[in-house]
Amino acid sequence: MVYYALSEEFQISAVLLEDRVPLATFLAHRIKKLGFRVVSGQVLFKMLALPLIQLSSKRRVKQIIKDNGLKLEPIPKEVVIHIDSVNSDEAMRSLIRLAPDVVVVSGTRIIAERILNCTTAFFINTHVGITPLYRGVHGAYWSLVSDDRGNCGVTVHRVDAGIDTGSIISQRRITPGKDDTFVTYPLLQTVGVIPLLKRAIKDVIAGTVQYQVPPMGKSQLWTHPTLWQYLRGRFVSGIR
Repeated sequence: MVYYALSEEFQISAVLLEDRVPLATFLAHRIKKLGFRVVSGQVLFKMLALPLIQLSSKRRVKQIIKDNGLKLEPIPKEVVIHIDSVNSDEAMRSLIRLAPDVVVVSGTRIIAERILNCTTAFFINTHVGITPLYRGVHGAYWSLVSDDRGNCGVTVHRVDAGIDTGSIISQRRITPGKDDTFVTYPLLQTVGVIPLLKRAIKDVIAGTVQYQVPPMGKSQLWTHPTLWQYLRGRFVSGIR
């Protein structure tokens, strides 16, 4: 969706698409970091709750896509460069060869400093949350569960070596409706962030980019919900 939105206005040299982390490796790392109980709850959420949410959200997903003219076709093969990891030597060689002015980051691993420093390109991330309050993943969902609707939104920021800690270029709040769910929040955030991203790219190219003062509040890193966290939010707060 982001690719096609940007391709309407900008020349996209290539899309570096990294492989998924093997599931066993991902789970082992997550268990080491969060503990077995939390990770097992996250797996149960994905296995038991998420398919039901996806099923109940189909009509709303189609509506959002249609109303906003989002394109879901695969990215053209001729512009895709497959890489093992965003931090691989192959990724570095590709960036050096392409010599882009701007690199738009979406849904990758944390990018190592050596990758950020291998080119003069300006790295921009589109983050589905209001930073620094909702770093990590599912920022809209966690803001709603936390009864913090005023900070349900998206951020465009410069990428640094931290986790969503880069300087804020722009932010926008979104207002999910009663038919929206865990599945549709990211779509609404994508719709909201695309105009911000386009403006940020133009400002970077023009050399006029400016940074915003972060919103007041505790900087916090969020992860995937467990099954019991989701059920509590669903039945106590009505957050679907």
